[in-house]
Amino acid sequence: MFALAYAVVARWWEQALHWERETIWPGRLHQVAGGNAGAELEWWRIVGRDAVVFPEVVAVADALLDPAMAELVWADSGAGRPRGLPADGAFCRRLGERVGREWLGPLAATDYGGPLTSWMGAVIRLRRGTGGPPGYDNDPWWLRQEHQPATMAGQLRVLGKEKKAPGSGTMWRATVPAEQRALITSTIKNAEEQLLQLRGVQTGPTADVAQQLLRTLRHSAALIDNAWKRTALLAVNAGMPLEEVARWAGMPAAELSRVLAASRTEG
Repeated sequence: MFALAYAVVARWWEQALHWERETIWPGRLHQVAGGNAGAELEWWRIVGRDAVVFPEVVAVADALLDPAMAELVWADSGAGRPRGLPADGAFCRRLGERVGREWLGPLAATDYGGPLTSWMGAVIRLRRGTGGPPGYDNDPWWLRQEHQPATMAGQLRVLGKEKKAPGSGTMWRATVPAEQRALITSTIKNAEEQLLQLRGVQTGPTADVAQQLLRTLRHSAALIDNAWKRTALLAVNAGMPLEEVARWAGMPAAELSRVLAASRTEG
C-alpha cells in the first residue's frame, strides 16, 4: 500500500515542474538544499525527492486506505450505470484537498496510465466483480513494474551520463509516457497489418488491384510517417539534441525542426 502511494506521489513529483501553481515542494526542496538548490537543482531534485514528498506520500496512503474514498471512486464511475471517470470527479478532487492542493484534482484525474488510475480501475472492477484486461491484476495494491519510481542511484547514473553526452543516459521508459509508447507501437502494428493484407490482392482486374494496392500503401505510409514524426518529437522532448535526431532521421536539422513544429501544432 505504501509503495503504491509512493509511486503516485513520485509520478506527481516528475510532473510538478510543469505545475505553475505548485509552491509547496519548491520551498521544501530549497530548505533541504540548505536554502537554495541553485545551479544544482537537477541533482537536488533527485537526492531530495523522498524527503520533500514524504508528507504527501503519507497523506495519499491514508486516503487510499479510507473506505470513504473508495466509495467516491465507485460513485465517480457511475456505480450501477458505468461511465468514464470524469476530470472533475469527487475522488480526485478530495484527494487534492487531502494533500493541500485543491487545484490538483483534474490533473490527477486525467493522468491516464499512471498508478493512481490503475488503482481506481482495480477498485471499480472489484466492486463490479469483473476481470481486468490482459496483464492487469485486480489487486488494488499491485504495483506494475512500469509504475515503480526510478531509484536515486539510477537517476544519478542517468544524470552523470547526461552531463557527458546529453540524451545518452536518458531511459526511454522514464522520459516517454506509457500512453505515447503504446500509441507508437499501435501505429506501427496497424501499418504492418495493412501491408499484410496486400498479399491477397495480387490477382484480379488491373484497375481493382492497383486501386487497392495504392490506397492501402498510402494509408500504411501515412501511419509510418506519423510514427516516425511522433518518435522524433518524443526523442527531442526527452533531451536528445535536435541535430542528432535529424541525423538519425536522415534529414537536415532545420527541416526536422519545421516538421516537429507542425506536429506539435497538430497534436
